[in-house]
Amino acid sequence: MWSPRAQCDRTVFTLEWRNVLEDIPHLEFWQDKVSSLIIKDTEVKGVITLMGIEFRSKKVILTAGTFINGLMHVGGVKMQGGRMGEPPAFGISEQLSEHGFEVGRMKTGTPARLDGRSIDFDKLQEQAGETEGRKFSFLNYEIDYSSHRSCYIAYTNLSVHSELEKGFEESPMFNGTIESIGPRYCPSIEDKIVTFADKQQHQLFLEPEGLTTVEYYINGFSSSLPWDVQYKAMLEIEGLEKVRMFRPGYAIEYDYYPPTQLHHTLETKNLSNLYFAGQINGTTGYEEAAAQGLMAGINASLKIEGDQEFVLGRDQAYIGVLIDDLVTKGVDEPYRMFTSRAEYRILLRQDNADERLTELSSGIGLAREERIELLNEKRAMINTMLEALRSISISPSEINAFLEKVGTSPLRQKLKLYELAKRPQVTLKDLIGLVPKLMEISQQCGKRAEEVLESVEITIKYEGYINRERQMADKIKRLEKIKLDESFDYGKLKSLSTEARQKLSRIQPRSIGQASRISGVSPSDISVLLIYMGR
Repeated sequence: MWSPRAQCDRTVFTLEWRNVLEDIPHLEFWQDKVSSLIIKDTEVKGVITLMGIEFRSKKVILTAGTFINGLMHVGGVKMQGGRMGEPPAFGISEQLSEHGFEVGRMKTGTPARLDGRSIDFDKLQEQAGETEGRKFSFLNYEIDYSSHRSCYIAYTNLSVHSELEKGFEESPMFNGTIESIGPRYCPSIEDKIVTFADKQQHQLFLEPEGLTTVEYYINGFSSSLPWDVQYKAMLEIEGLEKVRMFRPGYAIEYDYYPPTQLHHTLETKNLSNLYFAGQINGTTGYEEAAAQGLMAGINASLKIEGDQEFVLGRDQAYIGVLIDDLVTKGVDEPYRMFTSRAEYRILLRQDNADERLTELSSGIGLAREERIELLNEKRAMINTMLEALRSISISPSEINAFLEKVGTSPLRQKLKLYELAKRPQVTLKDLIGLVPKLMEISQQCGKRAEEVLESVEITIKYEGYINRERQMADKIKRLEKIKLDESFDYGKLKSLSTEARQKLSRIQPRSIGQASRISGVSPSDISVLLIYMGR
């Protein structure tokens, strides 16, 4: 499927290389090995011919997911496809490998889809959604919880395990049929039974596929076993004794391209105008794919206009951590973005995402003026509250009874509220209830009071940690400013270790900072580079 993404005069085609647009009737599946990518020298241009009409694009973003040379497994049955019921794409990897691209093979799995009308939910544990959750957007709107649907928790048991074990010899995950690398974070039910043989049950989550469908996703039951083995095992689960299965779980193998072949813009190093995003970069997960698609689209669009590239740093966004990890370290298994992968987690908080990124987004035309106004409004509210806390003092007679109640030391003399708020036993809401001026400021914040107070409290209580992490980030940033020639011959620097020469030559880092994050490049190797550059 292809779909145009346009903003003003900027148009980029996102090509998913699978089945054609569903809204064009009588259109046969398009699959063209030769004209799918027009490659001339070191540049690529996209061309698609649909119903005799030729569409051309200046930039091409490949977001193929699991479709390139996709092969699905259900027990001993193999089916070519990118997803159940959809055909794969052939020819892309072969064409790119001819132009020097490294191609690898990965695997992933998915659970069965069930008919919700056949599930006895009374026997399952309901897991309702939150009714006081936080919104992802910083736009000022109310959250409607009325249409939310619940998930349900179920459990396997020894009978389920026994039924599944009957098909292990036919599982391509176990008999060696599938040799590709797969994610450690989403093990199949077969893997869990073998790895945790001492466990008598495993937790499962029944998740509705949408608001208007009866289909349920049985999370935690990914499997490549024969469909009848999967089905018989599910009938042993409490609440699923009469379940009907829409389609079984399956494993899928697909092509990916090691992401060290990319610039930080997600444009390929071998071919200009070609961008990779999503699972073909060796990642797994919806958020990871969406983040890459967003950044590839932004940079392709900016390049068409001749504007400066847009790259987020590791101290600016988790997207920056994700992409830097991919292009600098590569992957030896499907990559997922965890907070533990970020060294600046105190800076990359959920409460300050708007402060970190809204102005950057506005600078490339993606954030409306409304969002800038809301950001400035929030900053003004935060500053007003901080100024009040720094200027107002409170006496022992006004606060000591409260302090003793919450188990913290009483005051001997007046103290600024800002200093008092640093105590872990004292919350900002407590102080607002005790100091009329703070109550007045909080009420002026209206519906935004909660997010404003959260930001103020984090700023106060973690001030020392935040400042120290900011200093560390600024120090590393100085190394990012020392640029390296991406065509430099590291082989001539014999003072570098052999491993460093090999890794630097393969990845071709764009800065000393990036070079320092490459596995196998030691601090002494970085010193050699700095000395060579006269630093």
